[in-house]
Formats: sequence, C-alpha cells, structure tokens
Amino acid sequence: MGKGDQRSKRGKIHIGTYGVLRKRKKAAKKAAAAKKAGVKKKATKKAAK
Repeated sequence: MGKGDQRSKRGKIHIGTYGVLRKRKKAAKKAAAAKKAGVKKKATKKAAK
C-alpha cells in the first residue's frame, strides 16, 4: 500500500482525488468555489492611530 493505491490516503494525495479517507476542508471548498466564480475577498484596512 503506497502512492499507487487509490484506496489509501497517500494514494489519494498522489492522484489528487478526495474520498472517505481524504476529506475536503470546508474553507478550502468555499475558496475554490469563489476562485472559480471570480469573486475576490474584501481587503480589510487597519485603523491608523
């Protein structure tokens, strides 16, 4: 079991897929969807004292 095994976590990382052993993070999912749609995050300015 290693990089070539599609059912292991290491194999999923190597192939670049997701599944039961390699869950997607919710934040990454939203960022990818926003990037795909062309939406940019608003920059926040720090108040100068």
